[in-house]
Amino acid sequence: MKPAVIAMPGNEQLADELAAVLSLERAAATVRRFPDGESHVRIEAPVAGRAAVIVCTLDRPDDKLVPLLLLAAAARESGASSVGLVAPYLPYMRQDRQFHPGETISAQHVGSWISRYVDWLVSVDPHLHRIADLSQVYSVPSSVVHAAGSVATWVKANVPNPLLIGPDEESAQWVGDVAQRAGAPFAVLTKTRHGDRDVKVSVPEVERWRSHTPVLVDDIVSTARTMIETVSHLRRAGLAAPVCMAVHAVFAQTAFEDLLAAGAADVVSCDTIRHASNRISLTAPVADAVRTRLR
Repeated sequence: MKPAVIAMPGNEQLADELAAVLSLERAAATVRRFPDGESHVRIEAPVAGRAAVIVCTLDRPDDKLVPLLLLAAAARESGASSVGLVAPYLPYMRQDRQFHPGETISAQHVGSWISRYVDWLVSVDPHLHRIADLSQVYSVPSSVVHAAGSVATWVKANVPNPLLIGPDEESAQWVGDVAQRAGAPFAVLTKTRHGDRDVKVSVPEVERWRSHTPVLVDDIVSTARTMIETVSHLRRAGLAAPVCMAVHAVFAQTAFEDLLAAGAADVVSCDTIRHASNRISLTAPVADAVRTRLR
């Protein structure tokens, strides 16, 4: 029997694409809220004896986690032979240590919750810093899809004479990989974070790159304060308006509009989170990872 692909609300496009690429069957599900705010889920197709693949990217996770876990439970209780999760964006990965007394390491707890309900996980470039591998927080087998190749392909095709720029030291290895694939030079800046919206970025010494088009690359853009600060520095240094690129376009509140207003020439993202900036499709590599998990 063909595996069933089930979309959480808002994930229908990726679920349809995966079903088409992998020749899987789409299974409808109802996910809604009762008037008291509690979640109600129902799988509308038989899944007994079949592998179930739930598609749910987890930006704004607090609204999604309870119905997602209930849907996974419903699939298993309906007789699914296995339950997998395709979550292009994984939440809480930046809360990977106790920064202040009284805090908890949220990454470990969210990873533990999800691992109790699914048999495997596919995600795209989770934010791995102090956590070196997803196996440290997820106890189920996982596949990580890397966006660097797709990002580099887009840069080569769309940006003349690019200079890849990473916003902080954490981005060095990733930006270097994209730059190498794109055949372009790169620079990495120094960032100091004083709060959620208070970020200082070093003034880049890029006088020798005046003929290049700066391309700022980061894995997650949430408040966009780091990119906004960097755009301002680059413009004051006399460089061209930069292209700003993100794998995960979280864009909290007015961050997207603020970034454009700060002087970005363009804002481009991968389609791990549905957003107007999506220009880079990762369906093919995600499908490859899912195919491996379904064998």
